[in-house]
Amino acid sequence: MIKNIQNWIGSYIARETRRLVVRETVCKPTHIIFCIADHFEPNIRTTDKATERERVSAWAERYPAISKEHLDADGCHPRHTFFYPIEAYDSQQVEMLATLCGHNLSEVEIQLHHDNDTEEDLKEKLQKAKGDFSGHGLLGKDRVTSEVRFGFIHGNWALNNSRPDGRFCGVSNEIQILKEMGCYADFTLPSAPDITQTSKINSIYYAHSMGHQPKSHNTGQDVVVGKTRGDGLMIIQGPLTLNFKQRSSFIFPKIENGEIAASNLPTLNRIDLWIKQRICVYGKPDWIFVKVYTHGAEEINIKLLLDGGLDGVFSYLESRYNDKENFVLHYASAREMYNIIRAAEAGETGDPGEYRDYQVLKT
Repeated sequence: MIKNIQNWIGSYIARETRRLVVRETVCKPTHIIFCIADHFEPNIRTTDKATERERVSAWAERYPAISKEHLDADGCHPRHTFFYPIEAYDSQQVEMLATLCGHNLSEVEIQLHHDNDTEEDLKEKLQKAKGDFSGHGLLGKDRVTSEVRFGFIHGNWALNNSRPDGRFCGVSNEIQILKEMGCYADFTLPSAPDITQTSKINSIYYAHSMGHQPKSHNTGQDVVVGKTRGDGLMIIQGPLTLNFKQRSSFIFPKIENGEIAASNLPTLNRIDLWIKQRICVYGKPDWIFVKVYTHGAEEINIKLLLDGGLDGVFSYLESRYNDKENFVLHYASAREMYNIIRAAEAGETGDPGEYRDYQVLKT
């Protein structure tokens, strides 16, 4: 059996049935906006600060050479987004990431692991993180108000108190608080096969807190061209589907959830599946958004990613999905992806690469 598939199989079946019945619009060229959201946890399975800093140092020293070997249609290098755990803030580690960001090859956003939390404590943690990161010249700022804005990933997948046992969060109106504190979008999902996976899949949508109802982001209003709904928190999901070319126990198809890991290698078939989900703003099928994820601070994943894994992904994307006739490739940070989505929502046309700083500027 596929773990916790009951949470989202109905949406999967409905989506695949619709694809069989309704012929999808094929746009030429199709613009692909590609982002890697790294759940970057240097403190994972260690309390040794020297080990943590070695993990960060590996990225600071080696990633620039990898990124600079690759270019998208705009002449931009891949941008790696590090979602750093604010509960484990270490100024030396964050400064190393800030130096890496100075090369315009990466950006840093907020990740949080917490448990049995309160609304006030959550606000204090986010406010402190905004100050800490801004002190390193990190996080974005609103184009109009200049207020600090940030992207967010929830540790342990438990956004908005979404676990049935209530662990690893505690705040059932977390979406509302994130919005109030300056979060521009959440990048946590998909979380399958975890129990926290929403029924809504392969979507970009606005979620709202509904009183103190846990997991209120289980459903939401799709982002649609010309129908801005800025009162909710934007949820930017990555691909979630079944991979019938890879099977568990030679029987069940594997879950394709956009993870890049030593235990889940980024094969060419998997990359094709990411693209085929065609996650987009409704009414704008020629711009598709591919957000995948990794846990890039684990040693086993550091070795995979920096010893050829990332290079292989970028090389395939550039050779297969950047011919300018059928596909045009755009590498993006999480912030840039959000900006391009907002531009699509506002009805902007042309090259999506023109809208990397549409609403949230890089500090």
